Amino acid sequence: MGVGEAILAAGAGQRPASFDQFSAAIEPQWITEALLATDSASVRRRKLPAEHVVWLVIGMGLFRDRSIAQVVHHLDLVLPTPGGARRRISNAAIVQAREALGPEPLAALFTQTAAVWTPPAAAVEHWRGLAVYGLDGTTLRVADTPENVAHFGRPASRDGSGAGYPQLRLVTLLALRSHLLAAAAFDAYRTSESALATRVWAALPEHALVILDRGFCSYALFHALSAPDRDRYWIVRARGGPTALTQTVVEQFGAGDLLVELHRPRAAAGDLPSTLRVRAVHVRPRRGAAYWLFTSLVNPATHPAAELAALYHERWELELAFDELKTHTCERVAALRSTTPARVEQELWGLLLAYNLVRLVMSRAAPRAAVPPLRLSYRGALLAVRGFWHAAWETSPGTLPRRLDALLDDLALFVLPPRRPRRYPRAVKIKMSNYPRNRPRRRRIRAK
Repeated sequence: MGVGEAILAAGAGQRPASFDQFSAAIEPQWITEALLATDSASVRRRKLPAEHVVWLVIGMGLFRDRSIAQVVHHLDLVLPTPGGARRRISNAAIVQAREALGPEPLAALFTQTAAVWTPPAAAVEHWRGLAVYGLDGTTLRVADTPENVAHFGRPASRDGSGAGYPQLRLVTLLALRSHLLAAAAFDAYRTSESALATRVWAALPEHALVILDRGFCSYALFHALSAPDRDRYWIVRARGGPTALTQTVVEQFGAGDLLVELHRPRAAAGDLPSTLRVRAVHVRPRRGAAYWLFTSLVNPATHPAAELAALYHERWELELAFDELKTHTCERVAALRSTTPARVEQELWGLLLAYNLVRLVMSRAAPRAAVPPLRLSYRGALLAVRGFWHAAWETSPGTLPRRLDALLDDLALFVLPPRRPRRYPRAVKIKMSNYPRNRPRRRRIRAK
């Protein structure tokens, strides 16, 4: 059941217009299965049972501008007293409930929902019968506590003192034309993106194409994705051109379009075949240096080189998704708010679930505006969804279906203009602070 149908079904069921209406976006059975699979269903029912804590963590990601205590109050998560009055819950009780739950149920719930939501959305906006995915990594700051520093580590700095915040490294598999997350993996900052990528490949479905950055140009990865029994393909930017890995040119399809045979590097680990045939396409952009693409789509008749070159630029949708997650969903907050590694992991899974919830509602609203999901404003949709849940707390169940239908109509109004082609090459610039650096002052010793 999709999120639109699930939410409308919640309204039709005439349930209380508060926590139940919010939680109807995710099947309650999925939460129960996640708790059972992670042995968290036996958590003793206190003021915050395990299933309520799951929604608290998701609410922390959706309502990033609210304190955790305000999220509890807003979602009506506190169990009512026999007289119907609402209890107060202390911050210590919230921390204890989150500690008892742990991150595993949120991770299991994210995996379950992503497997149900993402493939249908990716299949709608396909390219030559293939769903288009992308994989890349980013970093997120976490609270500067001794526990987080020891677990996640700090990036190096120019002066050798380390960055101001510890950071974690995150790798995501994204449906590029709907911005729905299919899988995610994260670990300490010192963990490489290639190592994290091995944890998400199983989520890449059949009849799919994944677009990779040059950092994933690996002979072992090419073989892992080119399994003959799987209808999965890849395209990646070569690090140094076809001669970096090419042993021989097998066939030339056209100018800058070659069938090449890659040779197994000596440093490659594992029992890998000695050669692999791939296609190499030379791309000459209007501005910037030319580069080569490697791909497992070796038929030039069914997959023209010009279309492959244009398709590779969609990899930048990942960067836009990271911006939506870090800038808009997190409200430009410097770091995640949790102070221990387990709660950081739990909070991040809730943040990814909240992001997918907003993107899923947008995918349901896009057909009403007759535009692709990427033509809708994420910021506008996020604020509209937040406003809806604020209003739903005081909405009578009988009027909820009409308000939900109006929400989808409102989202359809946030249509962005068509994207203009870039006139300048992309570049990463260092953001300079508006304030001078606060350096410790040295005490001057006066001569007596």
